[in-house]
This record gives sequence, structure tokens and C-alpha cells, in this order.
Amino acid sequence: MESPATTIEGNSKAMRLPARVLLAFTLTAVLVVGALGWFVLRTVRLAFQRLDGERTAALALQFRRELDMRGAEVVHRVAAIADAEATLRMAIDVSRPQPDYALYRNDAFGLAAAQGLDLLELVAHDGTILSSAHWPDRAGYQNAWVVEPVDWRARGAFLRREETPAGPALALVAVQRVPVGEKGLYIVGGRWLDREFLNAVALPAGMRALLYRHLGREFSAEQVTDPAGPVAGAEALAPLIAAVLATPRDQTQTVAWTDRAGETEVFRALPLTAPDGGVLAVLLLGSAQGELMALERTILQGALAMLAVALLCGWLLRGWVAARVSRPLRQLVDAAQQLAAGHLAARVESNARGEIGELARAFNRMADELVAQRRQWMQSERVAAWRELARRLTHEVKHPLFPIELTLETLRRAREHNADRFDEIFNEATQTLQTELEQLKSTLARFSEFARLPAPRPRAVSVNELLRDVVQSHHEHFSAVGRPSVTPELYLDEQVRFIAADPDLLRRVLDLLVRHALDSMPAGGTLTVRTRRENGAVCIEVSDTGTGLSREECERLFTPYYTSRPYSTGLGLAIVQSIVSDHGASIFVESEAGQGTTFRILFPEAQPGALSEAAGPPSADLAQS
Repeated sequence: MESPATTIEGNSKAMRLPARVLLAFTLTAVLVVGALGWFVLRTVRLAFQRLDGERTAALALQFRRELDMRGAEVVHRVAAIADAEATLRMAIDVSRPQPDYALYRNDAFGLAAAQGLDLLELVAHDGTILSSAHWPDRAGYQNAWVVEPVDWRARGAFLRREETPAGPALALVAVQRVPVGEKGLYIVGGRWLDREFLNAVALPAGMRALLYRHLGREFSAEQVTDPAGPVAGAEALAPLIAAVLATPRDQTQTVAWTDRAGETEVFRALPLTAPDGGVLAVLLLGSAQGELMALERTILQGALAMLAVALLCGWLLRGWVAARVSRPLRQLVDAAQQLAAGHLAARVESNARGEIGELARAFNRMADELVAQRRQWMQSERVAAWRELARRLTHEVKHPLFPIELTLETLRRAREHNADRFDEIFNEATQTLQTELEQLKSTLARFSEFARLPAPRPRAVSVNELLRDVVQSHHEHFSAVGRPSVTPELYLDEQVRFIAADPDLLRRVLDLLVRHALDSMPAGGTLTVRTRRENGAVCIEVSDTGTGLSREECERLFTPYYTSRPYSTGLGLAIVQSIVSDHGASIFVESEAGQGTTFRILFPEAQPGALSEAAGPPSADLAQS
């Protein structure tokens, strides 16, 4: 019988073990969920910031190009007026002594209409305005800045603040001089730069363009416009615009329109300057952050839900450990001590299930079957292999479950909050679910096909044609949106005609090798495919300029379930080697870290007389050849 002290000590330890399990489980859950949530949030945020930056930079470039094109067009139209014969006669006439300027008071109207200009002024050599299309009453007034000693033809188009009867406006202006001796005539023409300019470039979803015209000394919210007119709440943009006016360079700032989360935009401000460097306008490109914040909230809610489930599981585990683990463990310790003391008849009486019951039964088997250690070792090896297979399968199946969960949550939220868009969201969600289910099916199919690859059914196969088809099938991946481009290069020896192989299995081999090459080039590169004759065999090479492999990775590359990539089953290259071996061919890999990888397959070249003996009829094009 156990002594009272021993019983008390055992009960004390039994009470402490569940508490330690609960504490360890809770800490692990908090750390894992917290780290995972932080990593996902950081990755999503960086991806959105990078995408917004790329889209904004591209949009800014388009607007600058549009401004340059409009400037070139203004210069061309003003030059057309200056080069006209009628303009030369006018210049000669106003350059004579005591000219009558009143004769040309209305000429600017017709010239502006003919060239599609918003403003046009004809200015004499002494600065007197002969005619003004946008402000007729200015005729006879002075325009001193035009007659300054400037090479107007070399300057091109520029921004300028112009006075109009309705007040100051911003214009893209060009000046041309028609010389007559030391005198001459100046043509000043241009187009208004207003909110219509914002319609010149198509904007992607979630982005918008605003224009601020700096026509006064102080900031005016009414001058901040979008294509529809003045922007409500434009005062929030005042600090950003003031910073650009003070330092004329591109600047970025996050603007919160309200106190509500999700109603923020990241604005990039581009100064539009006059020839003297002063800022006359600011182009503001905004990118809404509501989608990012909604996604971050979903991720946080998912993390909290996972943590809550983990804590509940920890509490249940504590009770299970107290009832099913501590007592069987004490019995096992007692039996082990008796066995160590030489009592070989010691056994564990336990009806527990799961790992504890397995441990008790394993202890009894160890005592009963010491002579069967080899058999037990082999059984353990098989169990380990199945566990590895299960781990790999679990790893592959787990990734599609997260998008499925997010999609279901989106459907639920859409049903509650966006009933008017539910059908649209439902269609998108079903497509997402279908895609992820197809991925699950594909994963299970890869594990299944490795276990039961069909025997090859050889027939005449044109290697070059098959390679062209395989490379063409991956064409969309070479320049996919969101990743660097991959350049395919094919060097196919036309002397290589055909080999005896199963076309479906061979296509699978080549497809897997091309996919491996694409995955090895996350930063883009060159995919090279070659065929040639080599010592009476047909050599097929698939090379990439990717990250390369170490010597150890090359040695283990074709081992089933071995992979150095986080989203790979480790079966692709094992399938490749199995198919190649079934065809009586050989495959080799050459690689160095950072130097790319080359896979080389050597197939026996089919002799023309042996084609009829190949299983299955040759393809039609090969039969004709």
C-alpha cells in the first residue's frame, strides 16, 4: 500500500500538471496567434502600400504626359497662327510708323476659334494689346511681360496665372514672335487648366484625382476641385498643399476625412510650377484606404476568434489531462519502477484511450515482446511515414481553408450590411470558393497520382512540338500582373524529330519542370528550353536564372515529400523522376546557389523502323512526317 505522504505528493503533482498544461497551452496560443496575426497584417499592409505606390506613380506619370501633350499642342497651334501669311502682313502693318491698332481689335476671336484656343492675345512690339479673345476690353492696354527679352520659341508652353472678366484663372500658355526688323508682333495663346484636365486620364478603382489652383495668396478650399466641381471638406488638404507651396516637390500625406475608421485617403501631391519656379497648381492623387482597413479588421477579428477557440480548447484540455493523463501516468511510472527493479511481470492496467492508452499498451508490449524489437521498429517507421504524409497533406490542405473562411465571412457580412450588392458579392465569392476547392482537388490528385502513376503507353512524340505547346500554355504566367516578367527562350534543334514516349506523361514531366523554373524566379528572369542530339540520345534541357540550389538540395531534390519551399508538396520532382525512369530515360540536375538550375533529360532516340512497334498510333502530324 502507498503511504499517506506518497498519496498526498502524487495528488499534488496531479493537480499541478493540468495547470501547467493550461498555462503552456495558453501562452503558446497567444504567441502563435499574435505572431501570425502580426505577420499577416504586416504583409497585407506592405502589399497594399506597394500597390498604391505603383498605381500612384503610374497615374502621376500619365498626368504629366498629358500636360506635356497639351503644352505641345498649344505650342503647335500658336505657331500655326504665327506662321500664317495673314499674321505676317499684320506684323508688317503694326510695325509701320503710327499704325492704326484699332483695325485688329476683333481679329483674335476668329484666330482663337479656328485653332481651338481658350485665350489668345495679339500684342504689338511696344506691349500694346491689339486684340484679346478672352477679354475683349483689354485691347489698348499694356502687356509688358510679353516683350521681355526671352526666347519664346525655345521656352515652349508654360503655366501662367491669367486675369479674366470673371477673375484669375490658370492657363497653359505659349508665346510666338513674328519679327519685322527690330519690331514685330507677339502671339500669346493657350488653354485653361481646370477640372476638365482631370478627365484626361482614366482612374483605377479606389483612386481619384483633385486639382488645386493657387490663384490667390491664401489657401482657398473652393479651388480644390474634382471633375464634378469643388470638393467638400477640402480644408483637410490645406496642410499638404501648404507644404507643397513652401517646398515645391512631390509629397505624400494621409488625410482622415472624418473620425470614423476607414474614411482615410493617402494623397500624393505633385506641384505644377511656373517658369520662375513658383507653384501655380497642385495635382492631388488620392488612394482610399477603406478596403485595407476593412481587411485588417477582418484579420484581427479572425485572430481574436482563433485565440478564443484556443483558450476554450486549453480549458477543455486541462480537464481532460486531469482525468485521463495524470492517473495513467502515475500507474505507468510505478510499473516502470517495478520493471527496473527486476519484476518482469509488471504490467499497466489501463483502459485509457488515445496517446495515454497507446503508451500503456506500448509498455506492455515492450515487456511481453522484447525479442520483437526489430518488428516494432519497422512498424514505427511505417507510422512515421504515414504521419509525414499526413503532415504534408495537412500542410497543403490548410492554405485554401483560410480564403474559404474569409469568403464565407464576407458573404455573411454582405448579407447583413450590403444586401443590395449581395448578388454581385455572392458571384465573386462562389468563384473564389470554386477556385480554392479546385486547389484542394488538385492537391489530393497530386498525392493520389504519385501513389498510382499509370504505366507509360509509348507512341511517336514530336519533342519540339510538345515543348512549344507546354511553353505556350504558360504564356500568361510569363507576364502576370503583380510579379516580374519571365522571358522564354526556345532553342530547338530541328534535327530532333521524335521519341517513343507516352505523350500525356511526357507533357506532365515538362509542365512540372517549367512550373519549377517559374517558381525559382520570383524576381523574374529567363526560362531557356533546348533540345539536341547527344551520343545517340535526345537531350531536353529546361533552365532558369533563378535562386539556384545547394549541393545538399540537389542530392535530395527527387526524394518524395522533400521540398525547400513553404507551399510545395515535395511530390512534383519525385513524379518527374518516376515517369522518366518508367520510360527508360535518365534525368540530371545541375545548379549552384544564385546561379540558376538546369534539368537535363536523356531519352533514347526512336529509330524510324521501331515507330510501328510503339504502343498506340503515332500522332497525325508525325505520321505524315
